Amino acid sequence: MVERIIAACDGACKGNPGPAAWAWVVADADGRVATWEAGPLGRATNNVAELTALRELLAATDPAVPLEVRMDSQYAMKAVTTWLPGWRRKGWKTAAGTPVANKDLVVAIDGLLAGREVDFVYVPAHQVGGDALNAAADGAASHAARTQEAIGSATGSELPPPDAEPRPAAGARRSAGSGSTRRSGPAKSGSARGTISAKFPGRCRCGKPYGKGEKIAKNPDGWGHPDCASAATPAD
Repeated sequence: MVERIIAACDGACKGNPGPAAWAWVVADADGRVATWEAGPLGRATNNVAELTALRELLAATDPAVPLEVRMDSQYAMKAVTTWLPGWRRKGWKTAAGTPVANKDLVVAIDGLLAGREVDFVYVPAHQVGGDALNAAADGAASHAARTQEAIGSATGSELPPPDAEPRPAAGARRSAGSGSTRRSGPAKSGSARGTISAKFPGRCRCGKPYGKGEKIAKNPDGWGHPDCASAATPAD
């Protein structure tokens, strides 16, 4: 019997909202991808894709076996490891008394976690020398988001490559001759609900990138996806 399942899950969204998908991968004894699955979500948000990926992984693995889940979404990890108990106590309301975002997914994940031994490990996305399982899940989710087709090892599909070239860890990339860390961020002001259009591509607090021209909003760590900004305040 397998003593511990090592897995990763990831969601992808081409725009936020936009064409989205989820994916999970499970490693073999040598740490390579043994089984995997990815599925389309139609038009959805990045946070919905991330939570769906976790729900699908939990549903696909044996609840009697300890599970390690590697994720690059800080939002999804905090939702299930930090905020969820408080949400449950308050009848799936936030500390402000508003309904929990993506409640159906959060409640489903809560049920799938009941009685299980699950360890969550945060792994930054798209890093040189980064986590191979996370990169595999990222590639599968991105492919499914673009094609809106379900794929997986059960159907003999070939695992798609990672969606982006890996980059140095934060702070490692510097401008030639200047010694200053490259930074990107918003520059246009203004649309409704506190969002603006990003002048440059950047990276949200959830670990996912946003593109030039994409709507972003202020959160405690800077700028990123509007959904991540709205979920930034812990609800316990």
